[in-house]
Amino acid sequence: MINRQLFQQFVAQTSPAPVGLEIVSASGNYLYDADGNKYLDLIGGISVCNIGHRHPAVVEAIKKQADEYLHVMVYGEVVQSPQVQYAKLLADHLPETLNCVYFTNSGAEATEGALKLARRVTGRTDIISCNKSYHGNTLGALSVMGDEYWRNAFRPLMPGVWHYDYNSEELLAAINEHTACVIIETIQAESGVITPYPDWLQQLRKKCTGTGTLLIFDEIQAGFGRTGTLWGLEHYDVVPDILLLGKALGGGMPLGAFISSREHMATLTTNPVLGHITTFGGHPVCCAAGMAAMKFLLDEKLIISVAEKEQLFVSLLKHPAIKAVRSKGLLIAVQLGSDKQVAETLQRCLQKHLFSDWFLFAPDCIRIAPPLTITNDEIHAACDILLSCL
Repeated sequence: MINRQLFQQFVAQTSPAPVGLEIVSASGNYLYDADGNKYLDLIGGISVCNIGHRHPAVVEAIKKQADEYLHVMVYGEVVQSPQVQYAKLLADHLPETLNCVYFTNSGAEATEGALKLARRVTGRTDIISCNKSYHGNTLGALSVMGDEYWRNAFRPLMPGVWHYDYNSEELLAAINEHTACVIIETIQAESGVITPYPDWLQQLRKKCTGTGTLLIFDEIQAGFGRTGTLWGLEHYDVVPDILLLGKALGGGMPLGAFISSREHMATLTTNPVLGHITTFGGHPVCCAAGMAAMKFLLDEKLIISVAEKEQLFVSLLKHPAIKAVRSKGLLIAVQLGSDKQVAETLQRCLQKHLFSDWFLFAPDCIRIAPPLTITNDEIHAACDILLSCL
């Protein structure tokens, strides 16, 4: 109780009514609170804990690196093995042109770096983004966020940003010789799991190539097996010029990255020197943790079962109150009749020890994005609780 009071008194609050659970431990697919309750986690820290909470391989990697060194120097000045080895591992599993990694502290910082890179490479300033898109909450990322409700209080924002609907012909038509980049989510997560038309992404790639515009894919939520392939872009056979990663990238530790070609990244090294710099980006402990998580994900072939688990969720989520279920792998939106109904249902789920959430631009949808390690039995249990709460 004391910690909860201190939480409200000394920790900056982001909403008038935070969930307020006092978590004392987490392991695998479960959270444990100060009152001794055990919660099945359906959101995994918002697509962060893809291999579960506090996986032994990740914990061991953290301990090993902590015994060797922590922070030693600002980014890019000295050779730090965890950064180097993790960058190589990522490049080995990405398209050939995505071969140079810049690690950041978060997905939002990856967005900022990518926007700077696009302007630097092209010499242009205009940026195209999508309505109901989410790329972080720092000022540049907020500028490309696709919802005026969140943008308006912080204006003026970065100029030259134009928003169009996802999957729209208007967005394609707006790309021209003044456009530095188009930044889109491979799967629009916060809109309630909206997938692109395959031919639309192909047309987008063609239009960007034809106009010399850089294409940025945000896979901060869609990456690391979440959609049933290692990267969401694999579903659509389109390769971006810049890729954004975050969330699951750190295996539970804070880590982001923007990834492009060596040629593009080289533009950040001169005129000016240190064109992009960070003190803690790519922290060696975070890189060690993320690399351990990715190796486990690949070695244990967790991604193979994602489509089967997705279909199990979809088959079980049948109820008159459910208006629609949209999914791409284990990123699932369960649409109800209103945001009020979602809030009430989530509160009842919490009382039955099921932890879930809603979507930023789709508050009438319940978010399901559990660790990929969730079992079929746990899926049955989660859906039973959810349906009973409806």
